Amino acid sequence: MYVYFMELKPENFTIKNWSQDDQPREKLLYKGKQTLSDAELVAILIGSGNRDESAVALCKRILASVENNLMLLGKLSVEQLMTFKGIGEAKAISIVAALELGRRRRGEEALQREKITSSESVFELMLPIIGEIPHEEFWVIYLNNSNKVIQKKQISKGGITGTLVDVRLVLKIALELNAVGLVLAHNHPSQSLKPSKADKEITHKLKKAAESLDIKVLDHLIITEKNYFSFADHEIL
Repeated sequence: MYVYFMELKPENFTIKNWSQDDQPREKLLYKGKQTLSDAELVAILIGSGNRDESAVALCKRILASVENNLMLLGKLSVEQLMTFKGIGEAKAISIVAALELGRRRRGEEALQREKITSSESVFELMLPIIGEIPHEEFWVIYLNNSNKVIQKKQISKGGITGTLVDVRLVLKIALELNAVGLVLAHNHPSQSLKPSKADKEITHKLKKAAESLDIKVLDHLIITEKNYFSFADHEIL
């Protein structure tokens, strides 16, 4: 009896040679985008893997390196992605660009709500802007009397551990915009949700100064990549 072994050539690993059920493009087309895993979606972006891995296998390995977290994947630079065998500059740029579009889309979806109705709505608005950055930034959301967003403004930008806030500048902008309400927001790159003494002091200082102008500070959010702390929700505003 003779046994024949089929030689596995590099081209056998490409998506086009898989069964139709295993091809991410066809799966998206015929079964819907929701049926694809994160690795399959990224595989569509890069199109092919390397001599030893299919595109999906390669993308699974890339995702595993960031704990299968898309937010962490979005932090990888082109150079970092290129350290994976099979990811050249063009493929790395495609991944970075796609994830940046996703981040911007989330920000636009939050803006379309226009009205601030809860601390969660503030979180959804500000997460795409300051949730992932490696340094601290302090922002103010200026509201009209219907709690609709007039403008969101970066007030200061600091280091890893803190930032300075000019109370006069915050209120000057509020008067120029005819805002009647303010929501304060800043991020903690350390991922800690515990408000610092400085966080409490600037909140009290801004609230007191704003009250003298009949402007209300409605909340102050500390934002991290996955969660937030609301001064109003915890009744310490």
